[in-house]
Amino acid sequence: MQQQSRASWVIVLSFFVAYLLAIVPFPDWAMNYRPEWVPMVLIYWVMALPYRIGIGVAWCVGLLLDILEGSALGLNAMALVIVAYVTLSLHLRMRMFSSLQQSGLVLALIGLNLVLCHWLQIITGQTFASNLLFLSSALTSAFLWPWLFQLLRQVRRSFSVH
Repeated sequence: MQQQSRASWVIVLSFFVAYLLAIVPFPDWAMNYRPEWVPMVLIYWVMALPYRIGIGVAWCVGLLLDILEGSALGLNAMALVIVAYVTLSLHLRMRMFSSLQQSGLVLALIGLNLVLCHWLQIITGQTFASNLLFLSSALTSAFLWPWLFQLLRQVRRSFSVH
């Protein structure tokens, strides 16, 4: 029981750090390049522990992100559920991929997340159709993925999170 409790706190702490990084202020010119920390951490944990972190956790993580960002409730939640579902269906393959291949898949998953969020913001009237510059953060996230993956894997192994 002690081991399971400690392992859960490591996962919660990693999401907490991702939330903090998601709200760090950036200059206006760099906002489109902000990495998508919360979806990347979700992708990692779904890939590493698919039997513990799945659709329900993605929904809760997304709702908290909606509250943090002040967006329509359920907007990020719906997008992260879809990202988690795709990751769950591919998690065995993703583990076998090289860092470059994983980065490509993360680029696609984060891009899907951004497009879904942007589309839902247009539908709810929170924003208007704009250029595709908002997808730049998918490139930044894919670039940072190998380092984030190694960091989270090291944390998972050092705390014996199973």
